[in-house]
Amino acid sequence: MLVATDISKAYSDRTLFSGLTINVAAGDRIALVGPNGSGKTTLLDILAGETDPETGSITRQRSISVGYLKQEAAAFAGKSLLQEVLDAGVEANALMEDIASTREALSSETEPEQQEELLLRLARLDAELEAAGGDDRDYEAKAILSGLGFKQADFSRPIREFSGGWVMRAGLARILFRKPDLLLLDEPTNHLDLEANIWFEKYLASFHGGLLLTSHDRAFLNQVATRVLAIEQEGITLHKGNYDDYLVSRERYLEVLRATAARQEREIQRQMRFVERFRSKATKATQVQSRLKQLEKIQPIELPRSTKKVHYSFPAPPRSGSEVLSLVNVSKLYGNNVVYRGMNLTLSRGDRVALVGPNGAGKTTMLKILAGVLPIEGGERNLGHNVVPAYYAQHVLELLNTSNTIVEELKQASPAESEQNLRTTLGGFLFSGDDVQKPISVLSGGEKARVALAKLLLQPSNLLLMDEPTNHLDIASREILADALGDYHGTLCLITHDRTLIRQVANKIIEIVDGRPRVFPGDYDNYLHIKESEAHRNGSGPSADKVVVAPKQGQSRRRSGRTLTEEEVQRRTLSRESRRLSTRIDEVSASLAERESRIAELEAMFADPERFEDSAEIADTAEQYRALKEEEESFLEEWEKLSLEAESIDVQLAALEEFTVTV
Repeated sequence: MLVATDISKAYSDRTLFSGLTINVAAGDRIALVGPNGSGKTTLLDILAGETDPETGSITRQRSISVGYLKQEAAAFAGKSLLQEVLDAGVEANALMEDIASTREALSSETEPEQQEELLLRLARLDAELEAAGGDDRDYEAKAILSGLGFKQADFSRPIREFSGGWVMRAGLARILFRKPDLLLLDEPTNHLDLEANIWFEKYLASFHGGLLLTSHDRAFLNQVATRVLAIEQEGITLHKGNYDDYLVSRERYLEVLRATAARQEREIQRQMRFVERFRSKATKATQVQSRLKQLEKIQPIELPRSTKKVHYSFPAPPRSGSEVLSLVNVSKLYGNNVVYRGMNLTLSRGDRVALVGPNGAGKTTMLKILAGVLPIEGGERNLGHNVVPAYYAQHVLELLNTSNTIVEELKQASPAESEQNLRTTLGGFLFSGDDVQKPISVLSGGEKARVALAKLLLQPSNLLLMDEPTNHLDIASREILADALGDYHGTLCLITHDRTLIRQVANKIIEIVDGRPRVFPGDYDNYLHIKESEAHRNGSGPSADKVVVAPKQGQSRRRSGRTLTEEEVQRRTLSRESRRLSTRIDEVSASLAERESRIAELEAMFADPERFEDSAEIADTAEQYRALKEEEESFLEEWEKLSLEAESIDVQLAALEEFTVTV
């Protein structure tokens, strides 16, 4: 029916899409998805012939009819609702006019031969009219209008009496009544209520032509679509199935992409360790240069986001003292249950802390103590100089005024802010246009959470304490929260199960175990590295001399009552070996650093012979130097051998990860 080949479209220096090819056949149900601004409406304009592509071609089957519903209301002639719909049947209207003129000619014709010819023509026109709807045209038009929510009394009303949303429904009814071969629908569900939506889904299920549509209604897309054309940041992809099937497929793709990106990062780090280790060794100069050239050729893999990055201009908080908050010998009890006793902790200006620890360790209790909303049985909570705290927990959603609109709620929290600035902030939290006028009472849990977060961040606090701020938030909203916290200039302390958020915002990890906080300077990955190293030193990791045997074909093991697959057994075996090698590489690196440092000291001594008391000392030092150089060379060889083994295991693990994702 329609074939688009290698089409592209750009506005100024921004390319919406390129190399897009799609074939729409009868019976196809294609959902067009992508972030706002990705070019979905522009693509529909191109396919409808209303906009020309920059490159490529559009081929339509001969005599094909296209029905195109835009997001803007179509123009009407000012007739009654029913007549406006009936007039859309251009073919039937022409046939009826032809039939009327034929009958008029027949009534005045006296020649038998001409009468016979007119009668045959009239029979043919009647047959064509019946095929185009015939005497059932009124019934079909009324059925469509009723399905879309119009009442019987509305049929005779002039179209100008209807509001914008109802005019959009009338436009949709007019297109459906025409029975086009190809439907192009841009957000057709925007103005439909639940009943009309259900009727429309059933109508499209019986539609025999081709269909390409956009919609923000996930349930509607799942009911209607059999294929999904996705315009994403990384390119254009076509997926079989409905919208949920597309999400599963995309997540698998992202898992593969993440695994590939992680493997690439490991490879870069491995190569850089080699370069740094052997940069000054003349015997390794060729290999170092070779690896540097390999690194230059690597194209970094960028993981796509669900939303565009937003930069926020929140009110500048007052500058606090260097010590923001301290807990001194704090004790907290719940009856006979001692959560903390004699606890000490300090938050400093610029800290961005993530509280971690097992469930029940007391993280939320700790945060409430820091926020001052939970009394303590002993010790002191001291707020630093000029500190203005703010506390976010799930109860703040209940404190929203349900009679306010979204923008009014923010205005009450920040009366000095202009409405334009409030709208800009809300736009960053996915509230745009008329959405800001929605009453709080009609918002979902996720929407209320976004309002509460925007409201909190608009207050000029310099200490922000947050308990599970990602609850109720989807992936896009979590990315927005990470952007907002990235632009927050105060001190931050939060609890979250979202490891991505921790990695994006935290510069210090505080682990709570057995009522004791332990501070880990640095990011989350540094914390994990330290914990893993400690586990090896304490004997919980595999021993250095343990022999690793690859599992035999078909081998499996049981754990926690479940039989592990061959791939799981192999992955665990390789992971253990990878950890062992990593530990040994760290040990060898430390030994190398000690030798290199001592060698440098001795070389400095050799450069100043007056530092030696006699020739015996010189000889003894020379012997030490020779032994150190031999040890250095031995460790260098071991380091390179271990690194190559680790590279090989990483490759095998990455292959297993991709296999698991794609199966």
